[in-house]
Formats: sequence, structure tokens, C-alpha cells
Amino acid sequence: MPATQPQHFRKLNGSSGRATLGQTLLRRGITTMMGCTRRLPLIAALLGIALAMPAQAEDAYDPWPGLVQDIFNSRPMNDGADIIGIEMPYRAEDAAIVPVTLRSKLSPADGRRIRSITLVIDRNPAPMAAKFELGPDANVTEISTRVRVNNYTDVHAVAELSDGQLYVSKVYVKASGGCSAPAGKNVEEARNRLGQMRYRQFAREEAPASRVREAQIMIGHPNNSGLQMDQVTQLYIPAFFVNQLRLTQDDSPVLSMEGGISISEDPNLRFTYVSNGAKRFRAEAKDTDGHVFRNEWDVEKPGT
Repeated sequence: MPATQPQHFRKLNGSSGRATLGQTLLRRGITTMMGCTRRLPLIAALLGIALAMPAQAEDAYDPWPGLVQDIFNSRPMNDGADIIGIEMPYRAEDAAIVPVTLRSKLSPADGRRIRSITLVIDRNPAPMAAKFELGPDANVTEISTRVRVNNYTDVHAVAELSDGQLYVSKVYVKASGGCSAPAGKNVEEARNRLGQMRYRQFAREEAPASRVREAQIMIGHPNNSGLQMDQVTQLYIPAFFVNQLRLTQDDSPVLSMEGGISISEDPNLRFTYVSNGAKRFRAEAKDTDGHVFRNEWDVEKPGT
């Protein structure tokens, strides 16, 4: 192999010298590294911008205006701070069972009543979680349930009053993956509990003569979202959920719910209402496969 001719290069101190091939390659390597080093801040900045753009674009996108158009037909929305309250944890412990409480803040002096409350989880695959219709004589002032939350999101509560006006309040919730989280019960257990209902009544601090009641309805149902995967077959489980629930005291409406995939497994509602003196409390639920579940219970006297 012929010898490699030495090459000239200018030393760092400004003098001239002769370099071997190894020295030349080393110098070129250093020069290249120095060039890259000079460009690193620029490269990092460009990469940071490129990586951040989708996340920033997603964060900047607000789905609420489109949901107002789709769900409420672009009807005007009023500030609901004094009309409807919504309470949820800022950071959910379990995205598949996030507690939510809807509470009427309507002044007793206001001659109107809340006719319905629509719960919207903005960034869920099916944002309209539930719509609650309140019985005209039941005076329901509080509803609590559990929902799935799929992404960090605003959650809106929209109250429609008896004069047709809409009032909205919102909270922000940090949770993710709730709609695709595996079911808490296996298929056999869920099948055995399908449609089973339980009714509970709670004592309240009001005077014994008060007709205000607090009760809870629980329904055994997997409420599959359609986004959950069977851990054995690795196939998606078809959507299968309670989409209608109607509660009455005797035949007088108390509360009804139109539900979607965002309502958690084994749906339950806890709520307040004013008794009309009925002796029986009734529940009827329907699911997306056409099953109908019915049950009724004796209404306990206050304090029992």
C-alpha cells in the first residue's frame, strides 16, 4: 500500500505544520462535530417545534362550539354559575369511574324550574354522556353518578329551564383511557348480574316532617363502550349499555336518563327528590340490545 502523503493544516495557534492522515481525519471529525455542535441549539429548537405542534394544536382545539351546534342546535348558552353546579375531581383516581355531581343552584324565589340537565364530556368519543329529565313535581335538586373520561377535558353541564333558556357550567378533569379501560368483572359474572337492580334510601338531616328524600338506584350491567378489548381474544367488545332509565314514585315521574357509553359499568344514580306520599318506588331500564329491566320497592318513612 503506498504511503499517504502528509497534508498541511493551520494549527489552532495560527502556525503551519504537517499532519498525518490520522491527524487529518481526527481534525475533520472535530471540525464536523464542532459544526454540528454549533447547530445543536437550532436543531433542538426545530425538533421541539415539530414535536410540540400536534400536541399544541390538539390543546388549542376547543370542541365545545361544535358540540353546541351538534347537541343543542346552536341555541344560545347563558352563564350557569347561579343556576347549575357541577363537581368532579380535578385529577381522577380511576378514569373509568370518575364521580360527578350535578346540583341545582336555582334560587327558591325564581319562578322557573330546571327541566333537564345534559352532561357533556367534551373530548370523549361520544361526548354526550347523559341527559337527565327531571319530573315536574319531584323537585330533584341533586344527581350523582360515575362516568368514563377518555382524555384531559372540559366537562359541561347544561341546564334547560322551564322557560326554554339554557345555562352552562363547566369543570376541567385530568383523566385518560376511561372509555377503553378493561371491565371490572369477567363476562360470566357480568352476565349473571345483568339487569339486577338495588334501591337504597338515605336518612337526611331535615326535620321529620320534611318530604325531601335521598335515594340511590344501582343496575348490574357491563355498559360496554365498544372501545374495550377482550383480554383473551384480543378483539373489541361490541358496545352494549343502558340507554334509558325511568324512575317514578307510583306513576309520577321523578327522574329519567338517556345514557351513552360514557356512563360507567354498573350504572348508579344517587339523587334527591320530594315525596308525593307514594308507597312504591319504581324503576324501568332498557339497554341497546333491547332488554327491559323492571323493579319496585316499598318507600321507607323518613328516619327509617
